[in-house]
This record gives sequence, structure tokens and C-alpha cells, in this order.
Amino acid sequence: MPPLELPLGLGTSGLDDPAECRDTVTAALEAGYRHVDTAQMYDNETAVGEGIAAAAVDRDEVTVATKVHPDNLAPEDVRETARESLDRLGLDRVDLLYVHWPTRAYDPATTLPAFDALREAGVTDHVGVSNFTPELVREADRILDAPIAAHQVECHPRFRQPALRELAAELDHRLVGYSPLARGDLFGDDELTAIADRHGLSPAVLALGWALARDVTPIPKATGDHVTENLRAVDAEVPDAALDAVDALEPGERRIDPDDAAWNR
Repeated sequence: MPPLELPLGLGTSGLDDPAECRDTVTAALEAGYRHVDTAQMYDNETAVGEGIAAAAVDRDEVTVATKVHPDNLAPEDVRETARESLDRLGLDRVDLLYVHWPTRAYDPATTLPAFDALREAGVTDHVGVSNFTPELVREADRILDAPIAAHQVECHPRFRQPALRELAAELDHRLVGYSPLARGDLFGDDELTAIADRHGLSPAVLALGWALARDVTPIPKATGDHVTENLRAVDAEVPDAALDAVDALEPGERRIDPDDAAWNR
């Protein structure tokens, strides 16, 4: 199996309008994105698949990731709904299949072997986890036959996830950061925008460039001109002084914090 490529990606959470979602995915791929992230929970896999199909980009050049809904994590539901995701996406496989949240029907001893079985069956090339605590990541690493390819969590300059970044380096998986712009809150963050201004960067490029420099794959949601603006972070030169200043910001709170999340139990 070739190594998983996880460049800066397009997040599609909240892209609820099918036409907008389809067109955004197509525009992103044609602008240069090669990583698209969706989920059963987002209810937009069909539109994402249509956007991938419409783009003038070879399918094998694109890393496509989706996630199994926490209600669907019983073994038979994992197997059935993952194949339903493929049908909606119009694909014969996904590159990366995540456990979306370790809640509700999640039982590590039975859920994770079902993901191994899907990998062996060619439904997915790689297995990932999302919204796990360090303890749950280590448990999954022990149970899975497949290596954990990625762990997706909220990560941005005000919520930098140092422990999970260290764990990703230790266990050799990629940390994927959702809400890398803190759901837009960073644009009103005076300290962050001041750092960006000092170094001639936009706040978005600074935040995404910080993630890339710290071995986090950001997956910002974007539409319109923001799609290409975010992609500028890939080639932007973000000075060490700017990165260090971001690292020195006072940590903030999570933007996404459901009551039943693993870290609240």
C-alpha cells in the first residue's frame, strides 16, 4: 500500500446546499487541492462525489476521506454504511475511512476489527480515528491490525493540541486539524491578526501555514474566493518568528465540544 498523502484539504462540514457543495469541490480540485474530507454525518457525500467526478483531475490524484457516523459503529452497521458511503460518493473505494466520534455505538473491541475488515476488502485503503483522547488513540492502536493513518481533531492557533501532536509523531500517524480557522473566530482575534500584519500575511494564511509547519494537516471549509486564498498557505513563507508568536498565544477553548465527547467523560 503506498503511503497516504494528506496535503492541506477541503473540509465540507456545513456545506449543506448540494449545488454549492458540488461546485466548491470541483473548484477546489481544479485550483490545486488534492484532499477532500466529508462524513456520513454531513449528509453531503453525494454532492462531494459529484464534485469529484466533475473536476478535470484524475481520481487517483485525490485523497478522499469520509467518516462513519457514531450511530453506525456497531460492526454490521460499519460494514453496511461504509459501502453506502461509497455508493453516494460514486467511488469504488475511499482513501481514508475514519471512526467519526468514539461515542454512541462505538465499542473498540468490535468496531475497530470491522474497520480492519473493510480495509482488507478494499473498501478503504487506510483507517483513521477522529475526536479521540490520547488514551483512546493508544487503545485503538493496540486493537487495530491496520496502522492508524490519521487522527482528526479540532486544531488551530488558539487550540493547538500539543499532546495529540506529540502522540501523532510517536505513533507515526498524521494529525488532521478541523476548524483550523476556529470557525472564523480567528479573523476577529486581535493578537493573531497583529502577528499576521507584522509579517505581511493574511490571518488565514498564517493560521494554515502554522498548522502545516507544525505537522498538522488543516482541512478548512471554504467557498468562493476563500478556496484559493486558503490554498496560498501551501507555498507561503511563514517566518519562524511568526510561528513562535502563534505558539506563544494564550490557549483558548474548543469551538466544538459536545456533551458526550470522549474528553467530557
